[in-house]
Amino acid sequence: MASSEAQPRFGQSVKGLLSEKVGSCSGDVIALTRQVLKGSRSQELLGQAARNMVIQEDAILHSEDSLRKMSIITTHLQYQQEAIQKNVEHSKNLQEQLRHLLK
Repeated sequence: MASSEAQPRFGQSVKGLLSEKVGSCSGDVIALTRQVLKGSRSQELLGQAARNMVIQEDAILHSEDSLRKMSIITTHLQYQQEAIQKNVEHSKNLQEQLRHLLK
């Protein structure tokens, strides 16, 4: 009879150990799932960062092009300003010559 009593105890302890192992494995599966999801989220963030970087690069290139065009326009405006100043000086000279002629 002693062996028949030991068998249920042994069976119960095996069931208990098995239950613990199943619980432990379930915890490990949950932890693994979290890690996979975290890795997936990291990939999403990296992808979004790469897309944002491309957008920023395009904006920088566009800004650089705009600055180059503004520099050209500034140079042309300076030439025009110089030409206007020369014309103003010439018109002052012409006004003085006309005054002398009319005297």
